[in-house]
Amino acid sequence: MNKVYVIHENDDWMPPFREAFQSEGLPFEEWHMARVSLDLEDTPPEGVFYSRMSASAHTRGHRSIPEYTAGVLCWLEHHGRRVVNGSRALDLELSKLRQYQALKASAIRVPHTRAARDVEELRALSLSVPGPFITKHNRGGKGLGVQLFQDAAALSGCLDEGRLEAPVDGIFLLQEYIRSEVPFITRCEFIGGEFVYAVRVNTADGFELCPADACQIDDTYCPAGSGEPNRFEIVGDFDDLLLLKQYGSFLRDNDIEVAGIEFITDSHGRQWTYDVNTNTNYNRAAEVSAGASAPRTLARFLGMLIQLPTAYHWRASEERQQVLARCVLRGQRLHSGGIP
Repeated sequence: MNKVYVIHENDDWMPPFREAFQSEGLPFEEWHMARVSLDLEDTPPEGVFYSRMSASAHTRGHRSIPEYTAGVLCWLEHHGRRVVNGSRALDLELSKLRQYQALKASAIRVPHTRAARDVEELRALSLSVPGPFITKHNRGGKGLGVQLFQDAAALSGCLDEGRLEAPVDGIFLLQEYIRSEVPFITRCEFIGGEFVYAVRVNTADGFELCPADACQIDDTYCPAGSGEPNRFEIVGDFDDLLLLKQYGSFLRDNDIEVAGIEFITDSHGRQWTYDVNTNTNYNRAAEVSAGASAPRTLARFLGMLIQLPTAYHWRASEERQQVLARCVLRGQRLHSGGIP
């Protein structure tokens, strides 16, 4: 019997997915890429392969695992296996520079961004960029390494004191700061290339925005902890159809099926997209409050795929629509009524 192979490198992010897959009766096997033994000269097993490889793998001691996974995904694709979030998705996950070029190719507005190969080039670039601006890593994850500076002098002082964390790939980004009237960003979740829900994230306390329960280091935002509100809140009436259409086209053009896309709205009401997460996690507290479950939506989508012929490709619109229609009939579209 066909099953789903989940490609990942972080056990801490897996419990909600294991629970959902088991609840939906989805047969699956995990390939933890720091432990699994694969012979890439062999033929891969039949089934559907879902990649959750993360740009932040290096923060868990897995520096080379994304590169290894890229080779594994190419191996699977070479053998005609059905891969959800394959090599192109991972390519964009690992580079914000490549993300931004792909977003712009889909006519999606992104902040002006320049790249530096070392701290001295970063310092020089900052002299020609009006403040305030932010620095970030080309290969990041969870918002790690993001810092706000009012001007070049502030950045220079930080560099002199050695307080700017070095990016794992050596590439710093210098990005214009988008002023928003409220301390929120919005993240649009997609499964099977279809919009599921939007979640509003409170950024008042910083930029580490991983929504997974495992990323909530203390209980500051745990509903069962200090009593303070959760940073993540599902937006029940998100209806920006033009933006969703642009995001949908971007995902199709880049063979990305599961993703969280983040944007910020400036003081003039313009939306600026700044991150695409292809190993998206979901916040349990926010989902409980909204009566939603994206992991179960994902389980049902993957369950549909293992029933289709191996040659099925998600961009084949007729078959794709049939799959999504069946998902919808089973309560799949969380933003329009939750799950049964």
